Amino acid sequence: MVDLDSEVPPLPPRYRFRDLLLGDQGWQSDDRVQVEFYMNENTFKERLKLFFIKNQRSSLRIRLFNFSLKLLSCFLYIVRVLLDDPTQGLGWSPIIWVNRSLPLWGLQVSVAVISLFETLLLSYLSYKGNIWEQILRIPFLLEIINAVPFIITIFWPVLRNLFIPVFLNCWLAKHALENMINDLHRAIQRTQSAMFNQVLILISTLLCLIFTCICGIQHLERAGNRLTLFDSLYFCIVTFSTVGFGDVTPKIWPSKLLVVIMICVALVVLPIQFEQLAYLWMERQKSGGNYSRYRAQTEKHVVLCVSSLKIDLLMDFLNEFYAHPRLQDYYVVILCPTEMDAQVRRVLQIPMWSQRVIYLQGSALKDQDLLRAKMDNAEACFILSSRCEVDRTAADHQTILRAWAVKDFAPNCPLYVQILKPENKFHIKFADHVVCEEEFKYAMLALNCICPATSTLITLLVHTSRGHTAPWEAFRQLTGTKQTLNRESQQSPEQWQKMYGRCSGNEVYHISLEESTFFAEYEGKSFTYASFHAHKKFGVCLIGVRKEDNKNILLNPGPRYIMSSTDICFYINITKEENSAFKKQEKHGKTHESKLSYHGASRLPVHSIIASMGTVAIDLQDTGCRGASGATLALPAEGGKEGRRPSIAPVLEVADSSLPTCDLLSDQSEDETTPSDDEVSAGFEYAKGYPPYSPYIGSSPTFCHLLHEKVPFCCLRLDKGCQHNYYEDAKAYGFKNKLIIVAAETAGNGLYNFIVPLRAYYRPKKELNPIVLLLDNPPDMHFLDAICWFPMVYYMVGSIDNLDDLLRCGVTFAANMVVVDKESTMSAEEDYMADAKTIVNVQTLFRLFSSLSIITELTHPANMRFMQFRAKDCYSLALSKLEKKEREKGSNLAFMFRLPFAAGRVFSISMLDTLLYQSFVKDYMISITRLLLGLDTTPGSGFLCSMKITEEDLWIRTYARLYQKLCSSTGDIPIGVYRTESQKLTTSESQISISVEEWEDTKDTKEQFSCRGNHRNSTSSDQSDHPLLRRKSMQWARRLSRRAPRHSAKTAEKINQQRMNLYRRSERQELAELVKNRMKHLGLSPAGYDEMNDHQNTLSYILINPSPDTRLELNDIVYLIRPDPLTYVPNAGPSRKDSFCNTVGQDTREETQL
Repeated sequence: MVDLDSEVPPLPPRYRFRDLLLGDQGWQSDDRVQVEFYMNENTFKERLKLFFIKNQRSSLRIRLFNFSLKLLSCFLYIVRVLLDDPTQGLGWSPIIWVNRSLPLWGLQVSVAVISLFETLLLSYLSYKGNIWEQILRIPFLLEIINAVPFIITIFWPVLRNLFIPVFLNCWLAKHALENMINDLHRAIQRTQSAMFNQVLILISTLLCLIFTCICGIQHLERAGNRLTLFDSLYFCIVTFSTVGFGDVTPKIWPSKLLVVIMICVALVVLPIQFEQLAYLWMERQKSGGNYSRYRAQTEKHVVLCVSSLKIDLLMDFLNEFYAHPRLQDYYVVILCPTEMDAQVRRVLQIPMWSQRVIYLQGSALKDQDLLRAKMDNAEACFILSSRCEVDRTAADHQTILRAWAVKDFAPNCPLYVQILKPENKFHIKFADHVVCEEEFKYAMLALNCICPATSTLITLLVHTSRGHTAPWEAFRQLTGTKQTLNRESQQSPEQWQKMYGRCSGNEVYHISLEESTFFAEYEGKSFTYASFHAHKKFGVCLIGVRKEDNKNILLNPGPRYIMSSTDICFYINITKEENSAFKKQEKHGKTHESKLSYHGASRLPVHSIIASMGTVAIDLQDTGCRGASGATLALPAEGGKEGRRPSIAPVLEVADSSLPTCDLLSDQSEDETTPSDDEVSAGFEYAKGYPPYSPYIGSSPTFCHLLHEKVPFCCLRLDKGCQHNYYEDAKAYGFKNKLIIVAAETAGNGLYNFIVPLRAYYRPKKELNPIVLLLDNPPDMHFLDAICWFPMVYYMVGSIDNLDDLLRCGVTFAANMVVVDKESTMSAEEDYMADAKTIVNVQTLFRLFSSLSIITELTHPANMRFMQFRAKDCYSLALSKLEKKEREKGSNLAFMFRLPFAAGRVFSISMLDTLLYQSFVKDYMISITRLLLGLDTTPGSGFLCSMKITEEDLWIRTYARLYQKLCSSTGDIPIGVYRTESQKLTTSESQISISVEEWEDTKDTKEQFSCRGNHRNSTSSDQSDHPLLRRKSMQWARRLSRRAPRHSAKTAEKINQQRMNLYRRSERQELAELVKNRMKHLGLSPAGYDEMNDHQNTLSYILINPSPDTRLELNDIVYLIRPDPLTYVPNAGPSRKDSFCNTVGQDTREETQL
């Protein structure tokens, strides 16, 4: 078989000069027919044009040769001037004639002939029918002036010494340089910035002007002062710089005329060049220029892609990103399609950011802009969505395209993507880390209803503290250091602020067990044993582990999990272990030891102090494994009584085979197997399983309480009866548990994640709260298909603006009301006004239903200061001043001491942006947060729940004893405390509507005072306890009393009593009457409304991982990570229960409550 490759002739050679002359003669002897598609390129002219003009590489060589010829001609002119003797000749003859040696003349003639030939050839090849266009071009005229006279001297030797202005070739050299740069860009297929070209043109123009002036003045002054080239250079520099010493001046009028012409040309040409340069510089500043390839290879940088950059978003990213010490040398390249905002520009001019942040105006969909940002060399790319867009789906589509473009351009660059809608999440599954805003938002709001202030807990955990919450003062006193730092918690005037500020510095860290000082000694021990003893000894809270061969993180895998040396431990602490140094104290006096054992919440023991700035030396108590009756956990004897105290069982190193199973599953099994009579009679038996229908792709399957049969859509409507039931309001249903009301604009797919955590299988079904969705717009069928399988889930079309809608949906029977930020109000002309409607509506709810727990979502965290606003509340004003001080000091969470945020009553999804930023350093944070919120359910991983401390639990006394109690009985791991305290406030704004002046009436002074005195005696002994009177009401009452006829004493007393009741009618009473009247109008009973008016001034806050000796208080709510009940296989119910009771003995009552 013939080898086809051998029969294929070689390709024709590249166009060389020999091929331009001979053509393709080698193909004429071939018998085959050659088909040529471009016949016009076979002509001699076309081949020349291809060589000199069209071909980039050959054209570049030609232009480089031409540029060299022009420079050579200028150099030969300078040589001729240096060899010339200007003293010869008289009058004007030195200007016309010069002395030119024969070799020099020969060189100049040769250069002129070559230059003229090349110019004529290029003019012929570029001729397009208009010969005058070619002739009248300035470069062609200059070439004729400089070359033709030299050619004439060949045929007329008398003119060999004639002056020829060869120095004008500098302008031709400038023209050749510009063409050469353009050909260079075309040849290497790269485009330099317009700034480079403009700078090159400006410099070359300036040099040509100066060189022309130098040579012209020197030559014309041959008939005058006979200046040298150096004197001419000096004169030109002094003149063009507007200095003008006057020591060197032109003498004859031609040289003076030349100076005038050159100055005029400079005044016209140079400003134009500078204007173009300034314009390009401004445009470059707007677009940001390029991130150089050299910097990308030698320095580390990350790229931030956003559609529009706001100052709040930028500062949140920079503060969180640069909070980590190992990221201080990183650069941040911002790629944004819009022009830089004025506020952003001012911030980026601050020296701290100007050296590390580079702003590039461009699109992530353009490879040129990605190349400018050096995306292929970036350490990571953060792609953020614009949540303030009116169309959030369109914003997600833009984010998806950006993620695809970056993945296509730089496949190895790690992607950190923020998406808004959960249904769009599956498009970017290839990204390394994804945060879906609506998923996290609704899950967090749902947990807020059953675990108070979960949003604040998660927000504090995912923010990086810079040591501002460390107990530095206690550490300084114990270690003897003289270094002092300003800290939020130490400058706070109140005790709760100190404790709350100190504990808010806790974060989640990780370390390998075999490399850890905290956990290395617990290898081979159970997880609960390691968690309890690590907290007892070091003050750290071990919350989860990850096996070496498994990517899944397990939160509190339970007492049956045995710690291995290769496990990765995840713990909560103020600082990571690598920043701590340990020093063990072997000798302690009894007096000193007793002082360090417990000093209350404000002074901590040595073993619980770990600061987060730098390396900290920690003095450790000699704590071994003590028994349950050790001095640390046992109750002290009170009054010398020798009575039996409740004891706590020790935490076992290896779990018993029967104890954990019974403790973890007894309640659930009893709840499932023995339904109550009411449930049987009502006919709603719940099943446990996975929801059969998910509203979007990518939702994590969660084991939930479900109905055996789905509810008809008509029965999901709360306020309208149907053929299955006739209920038209929440009270008619007779719910045993209080409602959870969600006020949202639309029933988006993210709202599905609000229902799932509240119906998870580990929630006891006796504690399930009915869920009412108060929607502005009716939900679609797909959403109803998803929620119809969940028990006690209803919806109602209405708005929180309407009091009737609130009353129909059962706001008077609600335990919590969640107000979700509306998408239509997220964008406003003034950014911070986007929350105006939500804030005013929530304030109205707060006034009408003062004891209702309202959880509000805001667009901007700065607006949370308006939640539950009291204009005359001195305490709130003091907190406002504290927030301003913290903001001036650059705190990441300046609003953390605001009462609504500390109590978990307000939340903004932008506070979770740091979760995505922190994942660059802690890649496990998103997984842990999803497990805590119930978005993901990993087999064997625990879940977040809470328990309340009652009077019967106060015998435990301290947090350490509670830790031991939970670990030894149920296997729960406590991670924090939600504490509520009474707050002493002045008269609140909710009680006073208008400040009224005292009236002046000299005629009825005694009568008014007697009436006031009688009313004071009948109601209270202090007039200050009542709200102030209204002026208009009093004036109306006075006029009525003066005009009314005289009545009997009994009638007058009755009228007087009614009048005084009107005087003292407060705003609170008016609002209560308004609500009751509306309830009566709607046919609702106002019986439960009076209980909602009992508003008490309280403040609530979170203590994350408090010290072991923190005292427990009544009504404390403890956050727990409970083991997964499905991990253990239950045995027979009665035997388990008996063994549990025999094991624990008298502690059964306490453990059941815990």
